Amino acid sequence: MTIRFDDRVAIVTGAGGGLGRQYALELARRGARVVVNDLGGDRTGTGASDAAQAVVEEIAAAGGEAMANGGSVTDYDQMVEMVARAKERWGGVHILINNAGVLRDKTFAKMEPADFEFVVRVHLIGSAFATKACWETFRAQNYGRILMTASSTGLFGNFGQANYGAAKMGLAGLTKTLYLEGAKNDVRVNTLAPTAGTRMTEDLFPAEAFKLFDPAKVVAAALFLVSEGAPTNQIVASGAGVTAAVNVTLTPGKLLTGDDLSPEGIAANWDAITDRTGEIVPKSGAEQGMLAAKALQAG
Repeated sequence: MTIRFDDRVAIVTGAGGGLGRQYALELARRGARVVVNDLGGDRTGTGASDAAQAVVEEIAAAGGEAMANGGSVTDYDQMVEMVARAKERWGGVHILINNAGVLRDKTFAKMEPADFEFVVRVHLIGSAFATKACWETFRAQNYGRILMTASSTGLFGNFGQANYGAAKMGLAGLTKTLYLEGAKNDVRVNTLAPTAGTRMTEDLFPAEAFKLFDPAKVVAAALFLVSEGAPTNQIVASGAGVTAAVNVTLTPGKLLTGDDLSPEGIAANWDAITDRTGEIVPKSGAEQGMLAAKALQAG
């Protein structure tokens, strides 16, 4: 079955280039009307350009429909205004891809607090602001698809990217709560961790690898995750045509009592505590407490 987005309105932040541009172009090709949001700055978040308008013109030249928006995801009022303009022009908003981002990489020892705060503000707070601006519309129409953009840095770590990693892991956590809150109104929320050669990563990849990790190869996963039949509460990794599922798991754990309920007891039982045999993938945070209660009952 062909996945289409006819009669859907999609907002893509950071869509002036790289992954966001690819998402916007393909959404439009498949029938969506697209809000192309981008400040047009460089990868550190400084400067400005008409990058968003250039993507709109690409979409129009291919027969699609789009509008440019230069609002900053770090300004909630600008996100509210962006949604209002989309609804005024097209009657609704159905899809949000939170893709806007910046990099200010340094080791934690050399990183200025302002650079840590700014990166977290753009990625994590910016995604929350854009999502909040859409949230009531999604709930009122009983339909919404939201995609957060995480990273292998956030999920698994990467030297020199403490600010970026903290923000990206935060987005996975945001997904895991919003999917619960949006479920009764068919608001589905997922997280994508892309690996792609873009201006954000051009000096991180060897030349041949940069070509291999073409941003276009991530588009399939992104569009599936915002489609009508999308799953929810998924963390998906995608790059170079390879798509994988990522899970946060919980081991059965070990019930400790008496003298064993001590730092020394934790140390002595560490192998049993970390044994992954029988681990689960919790659907909510409550399952951690439920697992402990089950162990108490069995104990």
